[in-house]
Amino acid sequence: MIKAIRIVALAVAVATITLGCTAHADQTTDKLKTTLQARLGDVSIKSVVKSPISGLYEVNLGTQIVYSDAKGDYIVLGDIVDAKTRKNLTEARLADVNRIDFASLPFANAIKVVHGDGSRKIAVFSDPNCPYCKQLETTLKAVNNVTVYTFLYPVLSPDSTAKSKSIWCSTDRAKAWTSWMLDHSAPTAAGTCDTAAITSNLTLGQAMNVTGTPTVFLADGRRLPGSVPADRLTKELAAVSQ
Repeated sequence: MIKAIRIVALAVAVATITLGCTAHADQTTDKLKTTLQARLGDVSIKSVVKSPISGLYEVNLGTQIVYSDAKGDYIVLGDIVDAKTRKNLTEARLADVNRIDFASLPFANAIKVVHGDGSRKIAVFSDPNCPYCKQLETTLKAVNNVTVYTFLYPVLSPDSTAKSKSIWCSTDRAKAWTSWMLDHSAPTAAGTCDTAAITSNLTLGQAMNVTGTPTVFLADGRRLPGSVPADRLTKELAAVSQ
């Protein structure tokens, strides 16, 4: 009985120490977040956690990750890369903290294009006047067995909005989109239609921190910013299905 009591007492002591350390860590990051928020002004800080480097803290700004010392006196810009694996840890963390629920996306507001059997899925926020979006469309021709949901996201100019509406109001949206992006064949709307989906896409993209086009979302919720090369996209799609 005495031995059992000692074991329980030890377990309670360990738990208390663990909780104490966790609480201390939370207090440190909470205080640092408050300090940085006051010093950075209108920049919204989503979270502050320890980074892989001792004494350096990860500061999540939503669209960007920066780093700070424990007192919030210095901000470090740049990526942390694992020298052994050459993995960009900052990029991986940003993708993780900005992960979305892919299945909850309003696919009815997107243009659906199927390549091959369409067994794999991605969502793309794209502007019709974005040259990198056109480059991505060319890349997608080399990626087989994928369904692409394109959310029209006209952020570059008023003409982007006009083209998006013409594409959305076309009889065949998928054909109008690919013809414009790949062949530069100007879209011709069949007539006026309800373009509320485009407005909704802009609201959705802003809520998800989509600050540039193209932005690709994988089925596991991770994002791939920019015009992703075919080899990387193929690799990322394979990783999702594993």
